[in-house]
Amino acid sequence: MQNCFWRRILAFLAAFFLAGSIWAIQPTQAYAYDNPDLLPDHPTPVVDLAKTLTDIQEKNLIQELNNFQEETGWKLRVLTQYDKTPGRAVINFWGLDDKSILLVADSRGGNILSFSVGDAVYDLLSRTFWIELQTRFGNLYYVRENGEDQAILDTLKTVESCLRRGGCSVVPGLPREQWILTLITSTIGGVICGFAAQPRKEGQVFAWQWALIFSPLWGILFLAFGIGPVVTRTSEWLPLVRNIAGFAMGAIVAYLSPVFGRPPSNAES
Repeated sequence: MQNCFWRRILAFLAAFFLAGSIWAIQPTQAYAYDNPDLLPDHPTPVVDLAKTLTDIQEKNLIQELNNFQEETGWKLRVLTQYDKTPGRAVINFWGLDDKSILLVADSRGGNILSFSVGDAVYDLLSRTFWIELQTRFGNLYYVRENGEDQAILDTLKTVESCLRRGGCSVVPGLPREQWILTLITSTIGGVICGFAAQPRKEGQVFAWQWALIFSPLWGILFLAFGIGPVVTRTSEWLPLVRNIAGFAMGAIVAYLSPVFGRPPSNAES
């Protein structure tokens, strides 16, 4: 009986402390996720709660975003946060609508960037555009090399440029890492094409039938993943020439590989 009594006391105390902790934590969560008191008392397109931008950067960015809105009608807004966030209070503060783009920078996650985009924006900038934009400028490697402030500024410049030109299907510019990936896929496509084109009959020089059969595979690697990302993101000719050269070299090496592996004619003598 005594053991049962003490168990009930311990269970009661545990339930009491659990309820108390929930009660103590809940006001902090509500304050963190919806707190208009964190917003300034004057209109501004930039709310830098995390102090990511310098004073000069913030001043120049405010002027730039205001001028861009007057020029184009598109409303770009920036919120940086770390521990606490105004949450949904920014909707009324900025009057976010279908022509609004909200960039939120928060360094607590793996990617510091996230976006809230109005419905009218998707007519010019697709959902895949925003995913690529977040991946390019918000990843940890880019932030580590350029800083959080530059990641925010580069993202906004890209968005402004695309809106001024009437929309973008992909994010302009070809990062070195992405170009290396296109070069690899182009080379692999050439290797597959070269192996498929190896002669299989006496007197045959080029097995074009087999090259044609495997064309969907090497064609996707070379054209869709090798050439496509280059021509849609940059007008520079050098990456394109290098990818074509990579495809050609891969095809030649694979085509001539039986010659390299053939033993000398006097091997048996």
